[in-house]
Amino acid sequence: MKKITGMTILAILFVTMAFGTAFAKEEFRIKFGYSATDKENNFKVFESVFKKYVEEASKGRIVVDLYPNAQLGGERQMLEGMTLGTVEMAMLSPGIAGSLSPKFQVLDLPYLFKDNFTAYKALDGKLVDILNEQLNPKGVRLLGFAENGFREITNNAKVIKTPADLKGIKIRVQPIPAHLALFKALGANPTPVDFGELYTALLQKTVDAQENPITLIYSSKLYEVQKYISMTDHVYAPSALFISEGFYKKLPDDLKKVLMVGAKKFRDASRKSQQKASKDLIVQLKKAGVNVYYLTPQEKKAFMDVARTVYKTMEPVVGADLIALVTSYNK
Repeated sequence: MKKITGMTILAILFVTMAFGTAFAKEEFRIKFGYSATDKENNFKVFESVFKKYVEEASKGRIVVDLYPNAQLGGERQMLEGMTLGTVEMAMLSPGIAGSLSPKFQVLDLPYLFKDNFTAYKALDGKLVDILNEQLNPKGVRLLGFAENGFREITNNAKVIKTPADLKGIKIRVQPIPAHLALFKALGANPTPVDFGELYTALLQKTVDAQENPITLIYSSKLYEVQKYISMTDHVYAPSALFISEGFYKKLPDDLKKVLMVGAKKFRDASRKSQQKASKDLIVQLKKAGVNVYYLTPQEKKAFMDVARTVYKTMEPVVGADLIALVTSYNK
């Protein structure tokens, strides 16, 4: 047997210390909730970018557990869970946070941004700080906005080209005041249904139509029960990344920085990936036999003219100054 020298012992100690540093003991565990399927593009990007970065950059001190498919409840339940500290993080529709911070509802105004890049300028500016002023005291923090895309209308009866085509149609919407007001103004019958129950509601004809970004329409297989898609682009729908304020405050400064950097990396990767995915998935939807209709400029203008009434309805809620700030990026 070889004699163990002092140098050998030092080498063993060095390897042991290096191993321990590379794989530090877990200090914080994040339950991350998402209402859509684990096949949805944004979820896959979150897993490959945010989760991977945060766990590696924290050297194992933070572990991120993923709960897609509404395993932690619907969006309202996940939001409440963050205020109570039972859910650490979630990716939600921004308007859901309107119950805690009414100013969030500005993002649900129809035809708010002329394109994705205009939206990015607005969403990455001081808007986050303005929204967090109301949100943080309620127990939730906004980390930023990822890409979800413009919302489009689907149904199983006919091509929707004009507001008149929506008259009397029972359409699933989120329980968001601006969305309800928009579809009422368009002559439809807006009906809130939780996203996790949407496929079944369409299959059983509880509702006739729905509206969502292309990536969600595809990943949730809504095209199996909807023959027509009208590219109305009526609401730009970012995904809002939230964290429990109580949990965030427990983190030491170095780990807070890791989370913030991870959130920005996810945001940027999401936008790039979602734009490509949307284009690719439209091709796949057409191959699946779905009728994809693009509104003419004149047809879209008819929808935009009706949408202006929603601004008057929502102005007392979100404030004229905030609407002016957000829309200023279109210039």
